[in-house]
Amino acid sequence: MLLVVGVFVILLLLGMPVAFAIGIAGTLFFAQHLELPFTIPVQLAVSQTQNFALLAVPLFILSGNFMNHAGITEHLLRLATVLTGHMRGGLAQVSVAMSTLMGGVSGSCIADAAMEARVIGPEMLKRGFSRGYTAGVLSFGSLITPMIPPGIGFILYGTVGQVSIGRLFAGGILPGLILWIALAITVSLTAKRRGYRPERGARPSALEVGAAALGSVWAILFPIMLLAGLRFGVFTPSEIGSFAVIYAVAVGVLAYRRLGWTEFKDALEGSTVDIGAVMFLIALSGIFGYGIVWERIPELISDTMLGITTNPFVTMVLIVIFLLIAGCFVDGSVLIIMLTPIFLPIATQLGFDPVHFGLVFVMTITIGNFTPPVGAAMYAVCSILDCRVDDYTSESFPFLVTVGLVAAGLVFFPNLVLFLPDLMFGK
Repeated sequence: MLLVVGVFVILLLLGMPVAFAIGIAGTLFFAQHLELPFTIPVQLAVSQTQNFALLAVPLFILSGNFMNHAGITEHLLRLATVLTGHMRGGLAQVSVAMSTLMGGVSGSCIADAAMEARVIGPEMLKRGFSRGYTAGVLSFGSLITPMIPPGIGFILYGTVGQVSIGRLFAGGILPGLILWIALAITVSLTAKRRGYRPERGARPSALEVGAAALGSVWAILFPIMLLAGLRFGVFTPSEIGSFAVIYAVAVGVLAYRRLGWTEFKDALEGSTVDIGAVMFLIALSGIFGYGIVWERIPELISDTMLGITTNPFVTMVLIVIFLLIAGCFVDGSVLIIMLTPIFLPIATQLGFDPVHFGLVFVMTITIGNFTPPVGAAMYAVCSILDCRVDDYTSESFPFLVTVGLVAAGLVFFPNLVLFLPDLMFGK
């Protein structure tokens, strides 16, 4: 298995797409074990995508693209500006609020970061924000997006680990809001030092807030309706994805009247690319995952970690450090699929709730999207804003520290994650 992992790392360093790297490395495992039929890799790739619960992934991707093309983004930007434009940091505060509101629309930090880099990024540069700071706040702010339902990472984790997706969705809301507050404070402190001014001169009136919220009501209602549908058994996680698509189309056509045939076709084309990439990755990860189970890697890692310490929180910190390092080199979706079967049993053995662990697990892995050398969200934002990676790295450090502290807080205070799931779904 060591050769397989080595080949996987080498292929990544050579710049090969992650899906191909993981598929080739996984197939190499079967070339080493001739006693295993070579038809198994093909069977694994096909069977990996036959999980009914995974239907939620392409459906939520499709609904998110429909919502973006329906004009919801513009209404959310207006609401974010009204709510936070008067705060120190101006558009930087708006971008963090926008990421929070976008959680109920896209569910993907990379999609949110790229969208905000195109919409808000140029305006921030015009107002004197440096490129590194702009790229940093847009990237790390988008970490909030997958915390708010419907986060794609929670769907993958819940499907692989057999954990309630409804409880995971509910568990992400409060940490998402805490992350918003923490990043808003960081923006305020750094903006004061840099002399970045507010976007608006005065606090908004109740009338302004009400008007902006009314224009965004369909986007705000979406995550609420998702949780209500799951809580009262109206939908399964897969069925609620279908509802999300119908809801997005209805809002675009009937409420905002922006989803015409051209926008509909563009959303379908974009979704085809996004869904193809994700499902291809999931299919080939099954080949690699088979070798992990065959070689009893989960048991080896579990025995090693539990041999170092029996303290649950120390073990959790070790897992978080490992995930932070792994997230710097491997795509987050791959890590969730590969590592959930390894670390979830360890966490439950130590007494951690699967929902609490899942929130920390997904959030920690997602941080890797914003760090060198292979951070997808980082490269997306830097390429759009024409920002050098070294400028990004140095000027986004305060935001990295902030999200790290929030992640650490969630480890030691599980009720921050479990309060809403227990309240809505029972203990």
